[in-house]
Amino acid sequence: MTNTTEHALPANSTAESREKEFGLTVMELRKLMELRSTDALIQINDHHGGVMNLCSKLRTNPVEGLSGNPADLEKRKQVFGHNLIPPKKPKTFLELVWEALQDVTLIILEIAAIISLVLSFYRPHGEENEQCGLPINSPEDEGEAEAGWIEGAAILFSVIIVVLVTAFNDWSKEKQFRGLQNRIEKEQKFSVIRNGHIIQLPVAEIVVGDIAQIKYGDLLPADGILIQGNDLKIDESSLTGESDHVKKSLERDPMLLSGTHVMEGSGRMLVTAVGVNSQTGIIFTLLGASEEEEEEKKKKAKAQDGVALEIQPLNSQEGVDNEEKEKKMVKLPKKEKSVLQGKLTRLAVQIGKAGLIMSAVTVLILILYFVIDNFVIQRKPWLAECTPIYIQYFVKFFIIGITVLVVAVPEGLPLAVTISLAYSVKKMMKDNNLVRHLDACETMGNATAICSDKTGTLTMNRMTVVQAYIGNTHYRQVPSPDVLVPKVLDLLVNGISINSAYTSKILPPEKEGGLPRQVGNKTECSLLGFVIDLKQDYQAVRSEVPEEKFYKVYTFNSARKSMSTVIQKPGGGYRMYSKGASEIILRKCNRILDKNGEAVPFKSTDRDEVVRTVIEPMASEGLRTICLAYRDFNDGEPPWDHENEILTELTCIAVVGIEDPVRPEVPDAIAKCRRAGITVRMVTGDNVNTARAIATKCGIIAPGDDFLCLEGKEFNRLIRNEKGEVEQEKLDKIWPKLRVLARSSPTDKHTLVKGIIDSTVGEQRQVVAVTGDGTNDGPALKKADVGFAMGIAGTDVAKEASDIILTDDNFTSIVKAVMWGRNVYDSISKFLQFQLTVNVVAVIVAFTGACITQDSPLKAVQMLWVNLIMDTFASLALATEPPTDSLLKRRPYGRNKPLISRTMMKNILGHAVYQLTIIFFLVFAGEKFFDIDSGRNAPLHSPPSQHYTIVFNTFVLMQLFNEINSRKIHGERNVFGGIFRNLIFCSVVLGTFISQIIIVEFGGKPFSCTKLSLSQWFWCLFIGIGELLWGQVISTIPTQSLKFLKEAGHGTAKEEITRDAEGLDEIDHAEMELRRGQILWFRGLNRIQTQIDVINTFQTGANFKGVIKRPTMGQHLDVKHVPSSSHVTVPPVKSSPNTSVPDAVPSPTLGNQSGQSIP
Repeated sequence: MTNTTEHALPANSTAESREKEFGLTVMELRKLMELRSTDALIQINDHHGGVMNLCSKLRTNPVEGLSGNPADLEKRKQVFGHNLIPPKKPKTFLELVWEALQDVTLIILEIAAIISLVLSFYRPHGEENEQCGLPINSPEDEGEAEAGWIEGAAILFSVIIVVLVTAFNDWSKEKQFRGLQNRIEKEQKFSVIRNGHIIQLPVAEIVVGDIAQIKYGDLLPADGILIQGNDLKIDESSLTGESDHVKKSLERDPMLLSGTHVMEGSGRMLVTAVGVNSQTGIIFTLLGASEEEEEEKKKKAKAQDGVALEIQPLNSQEGVDNEEKEKKMVKLPKKEKSVLQGKLTRLAVQIGKAGLIMSAVTVLILILYFVIDNFVIQRKPWLAECTPIYIQYFVKFFIIGITVLVVAVPEGLPLAVTISLAYSVKKMMKDNNLVRHLDACETMGNATAICSDKTGTLTMNRMTVVQAYIGNTHYRQVPSPDVLVPKVLDLLVNGISINSAYTSKILPPEKEGGLPRQVGNKTECSLLGFVIDLKQDYQAVRSEVPEEKFYKVYTFNSARKSMSTVIQKPGGGYRMYSKGASEIILRKCNRILDKNGEAVPFKSTDRDEVVRTVIEPMASEGLRTICLAYRDFNDGEPPWDHENEILTELTCIAVVGIEDPVRPEVPDAIAKCRRAGITVRMVTGDNVNTARAIATKCGIIAPGDDFLCLEGKEFNRLIRNEKGEVEQEKLDKIWPKLRVLARSSPTDKHTLVKGIIDSTVGEQRQVVAVTGDGTNDGPALKKADVGFAMGIAGTDVAKEASDIILTDDNFTSIVKAVMWGRNVYDSISKFLQFQLTVNVVAVIVAFTGACITQDSPLKAVQMLWVNLIMDTFASLALATEPPTDSLLKRRPYGRNKPLISRTMMKNILGHAVYQLTIIFFLVFAGEKFFDIDSGRNAPLHSPPSQHYTIVFNTFVLMQLFNEINSRKIHGERNVFGGIFRNLIFCSVVLGTFISQIIIVEFGGKPFSCTKLSLSQWFWCLFIGIGELLWGQVISTIPTQSLKFLKEAGHGTAKEEITRDAEGLDEIDHAEMELRRGQILWFRGLNRIQTQIDVINTFQTGANFKGVIKRPTMGQHLDVKHVPSSSHVTVPPVKSSPNTSVPDAVPSPTLGNQSGQSIP
């Protein structure tokens, strides 16, 4: 492969000799592709002798394409490069280990452990011990004193374990994403002509010299030059930033660039540059030009933990866009968090702060107690030679404090989220959901509305013509060819065969006795099937009139809702064939063929008659109606660019009714959505009667329902004011009852989605999922909270804009996505319920134990082990619970629902009470109960006692059984339900239990454990199992009666509007608003002053743009940037001094007072 720098020239002579075999070098092609429009044309025609000569220089045939000979393809790859842009190098395992070591708590622990290690080797002389106030060691204690280093070493060892586990998790996570990325890239295929046949080729296999077929909706995979084009328009905004569509033609501008989108038309191009030599590739290489720059970027990237949440886009191209944007927007605040992430971050910070305070207080109390006891009460002098011993005590206190902190901080939270999401994403693959953005998976669980396409999603997308209206006769099934006049038959067959994309075709079935395969546009395939049913051959017509003979093509787009192809007639003049939505084409017809094949006048009264007697009955049976027509131009050349003058005075050939049966599993899936509190709306381009019939079959509407079925025009009339602007108030009256939107344009879909998302009707903001397959669905997919693109029928543009790709285009897969989304939420709540119980108990035990007995009953290493069970293993066990159907039997949680519900809080506190009671009983009375030596107030290096081993063992076993309790969070009684469906859970619980036995029996000094007798083990187990019984007691107490319980983990975490962000233009705000809407929240955190300010601002009805713009006011009011897809709401602020978080009740969109909404 050639060197990719600016002056890339092949270094070795073999490459040079290979290049000479072709008439062009890589550099010549690269220079050519850098030119635009007229410059490019001059260069092609003057220097290269035209496009056809370019083809011969690159040894390819413009009609047949390359031969497909493997040796030739390989040679082309070596000379011109592969169509791949090499991805960034993944982080090595060691880099990930280094990152895991950056954790502050771990660093503190390491330092404490090292100090403890160093001091343990220092032995003061025996005679000073008495003066230093320490008991004199007996001879057998000498060995124990020698083993003082073990605790330090054990802490270090457990730190290493924690680091390795974290690094391994990160590594496997990264590997999964790369696998997913590869899969997405492999799934992207492109139509290429090889050896005269059109084949679908993975994008990476395309080589220079290939002839590629391009059509509406494609994302171009390489640079090329147009050979033949029909009405081709390209969106080059991804490279140039210009939003206008660029017309491409052989005469004006034949240059096509990789990464740009085909918005209209079709054609063929000669591939001239691939991979790093394409325009996109060059930009990419420049971005990653020098290693130092890469390092700089890595440092920047460290601040933004990107990998976890953003899977790279569909193809490397958008990576370029992202990098370009990153360069422009270095100052932007960090990537917005999803709802769940926001709640979690906030909760973790709160818990962390509490833990920090507790640990600091613990250390302080221990040191003060020691100092006061020794130097004040016992009046001992501070001897210089005793200093190291005192320091050893202080270090021990310090380690206890750190241990409290380690247990308090829930490091397992991010891990649980990652595991849960990664596990769900992997499993969702099997359910035909290819997740491109991780947080979409969890957002889907909160979805309250789904706006679905009809064709292919709710229906099978296997279209067949079942009725026809030809020559004033309505045929209820496909007529036999003998019934039709030859002239009509001829027009029908030619009109269908020529006026359809040549990529649409009917192939023989894969299995014998199966249905013929439909390739390409399914509506066109149904018409081609109609030709076959009429015992005619469309392929013969196409061979006679190849695409090169087309004079002009008006390709299908959402505005035209029709397609027309113009050909020259052999005797002079032109003929245009048209097809499209029946109402639209019929309106343009002024004649119709009668049963003798003669064109007779067709007045508006006749048209109304046809609509009433033919089209409406067809539509009410759920058929899609298509009208076929033609027009002859015999006198001179008409003005082709004036479309309105051309597409008129048509002669109607026939109207056909196409059936697309509803998928058998859809009605059941929609019923599930209804039970789950999700409203399904159908948005389709079909006529309103067809749409209503299909919606009734699906169960979206039932006869007698008070719901709306509107056409796009009517919808716009109801929601827009005189100026044609959408009014949210008007829209709010419509959308709650709207169930079917027919004859809708992509703009209508976007308006509806945006309207529902921005709406403030109802107590919760709506979370909207949208399905789309067309290029124009891009804006709606991007605007939605979760965009689903169709994997089979979807265009590349739609896939690029989406969050999840449905690999089977099936509505039931969306319902599965909802189930997985809710499962993620529940899994994390389960983990939280478990983790917080352990946190509360461990912190209180360590704190009170330390304050009363000068030593934590749970030692540092034991705490680290508990931390490992809690964090890593529990997150693995609880985050991988498979979803059940019961998840779909409740309503969505909504954005403001706290993570920890009151039922969960009841469980956490209830179990904490049980555990604390048991542990304090064991610590202060355990030695009498078990008749063993007390472990309290043990000297510095004393051996582990049975007493404290029992405390540790009981504590761990209680956590183990409480893990089983945590499997249910909605107060269910049967905690074992479906436990054997989750093998990971069973193996984690079993594994932890076995490890615990090993630690207690053989852990010895490092774990501060000593062997226990069988009866002691049984007692520990009995107390552990008591957790399960206690769980049943707790679930009997009704949550409603416990009014004092508070919820935690409210709302969304808020990001400061950073100083960097102050300089942003409004446009960037608007861009961010497009990506994810924003909320402006005010925190009332006990600042009465702020609350008064807010109320004043409300009263004056000020324009809140100022709040965002002016940093001073922003800081004063504590305005935060809220990173979640939501409309702008301001929670009313309660002025009572004890409110910590203002209740978030949606209020009207801000800015309405001033008549404008906030970007």
